[in-house]
Amino acid sequence: MTTTDTTRWRTIDIVVASVLAVAFGVIFWAWNFVWAATEGAFAFFPPAQSVIYGIWLLPGVLGGLVIRKPGAAFYCEFLAAFISVLLGSQWGAVAILQGAFQGLGAELGFAAFRYRSFRLPAALLSGALAGLAAAIFDQIRYYSELELWSARVPIFVITVLSATVIAGAGAWYLTRALAGTGVLDRFPAGRDRALI
Repeated sequence: MTTTDTTRWRTIDIVVASVLAVAFGVIFWAWNFVWAATEGAFAFFPPAQSVIYGIWLLPGVLGGLVIRKPGAAFYCEFLAAFISVLLGSQWGAVAILQGAFQGLGAELGFAAFRYRSFRLPAALLSGALAGLAAAIFDQIRYYSELELWSARVPIFVITVLSATVIAGAGAWYLTRALAGTGVLDRFPAGRDRALI
């Protein structure tokens, strides 16, 4: 295969990435309600709520692992955020910009491996960088007035850890589970299953 063959998006890549993004856009919309409903559960230490943040970063990592083309992680994360806004996100249109930052972070994780490795370390790095992008964005947009050591630093660290575990490892395991069913057989992720 030439480089252009491995980086050019096929119609099926666009369709599957879009389906993943739309599905996660609906999940995001629902997760917004879960986030609001769980605030009381974390009253003992509000920054701890960031432990569930990683769900919002899953489509970027999952899209990168499934599609395995430059731009896939960004596309899936950004489109999912856009769909959640269309459905009525309580965060408003700023969630679109947030999705772009998160998608860029997820994309950089795969770019660091030059789009040649889609194993667990690449997924973890993609999740961590998506979490880092999210944490930086949130610090500027939402948390700049909070106390540094008792709120901002814990939120930052927990967000990155949540993204690494939920989005990074979670997307990797989800990709393996999907590949095991045969639904990814037209993708390199599905062909990897045959080699195991």
